[in-house]
Amino acid sequence: MNPITDRFEGKVALITGGSKGIGKAIALRLAREGAAVAVTWFRDRPSAEKAIAELEEAGSKVRAIQAFLGEPEAPAAILEEVRSVLGEPSLFVSNAATGVQRPLMEITDRHWDWTIETNARALLRLVQQAPELESVLALTSLGSTRVMPGYGIVGISKSAIETAVRYLAVELAPRCRVNAISAGVVDTDSLRRFPTADELLAEAASRTPAGRLVDPLDVASLAGFLLSAEASMITGQVVTIDGGMSLLA
Repeated sequence: MNPITDRFEGKVALITGGSKGIGKAIALRLAREGAAVAVTWFRDRPSAEKAIAELEEAGSKVRAIQAFLGEPEAPAAILEEVRSVLGEPSLFVSNAATGVQRPLMEITDRHWDWTIETNARALLRLVQQAPELESVLALTSLGSTRVMPGYGIVGISKSAIETAVRYLAVELAPRCRVNAISAGVVDTDSLRRFPTADELLAEAASRTPAGRLVDPLDVASLAGFLLSAEASMITGQVVTIDGGMSLLA
């Protein structure tokens, strides 16, 4: 066994929102390093089918599960299907996210519940119902600590995720490690839903000391490390990957 390319051999990984973007990049990374992979998707069936094909080509046992993470019963149903097809998951990546792009003063109870349930509470529900997890990774963003126009409710949900990561890391140690990745501006379908996406991408590129935007593959490389035994003493941390953009005043 190669300790790098086969470091997830025999592991079962669950990646929510794993059919495209950052989630798919992480799923492919884990698959290429030996893991059996389950991904969840919500609306975009063509992307899910494409992801299945790419994961199978990578040599992985695969399961794609359609689910809305905002439903209280979804985590139990997802885990039941993963167990029946692939086995008990030991790796979990909480990546699925949603939100409403509008000022907080325009946010309704429905907007709040939709966003918090899907982005933050689903993380907790899945971890509570998967007792053999060894490593958990949540995806957050710079909007958890910085104000971005129209990002308020999503930013609040990301702050909740980061706090949950710290508490879960302590409660689950030493059996399971829990960390988060805060990615900089990444050109994904989710970001493209913002009305000012082009301006945001251009500004981020010009302000990034590394000279380019973060790519989903960059995030996947970091995720592979944090989920692996190589990161055995890293837990409860929010690791930023943004090419240095957040360093600038």
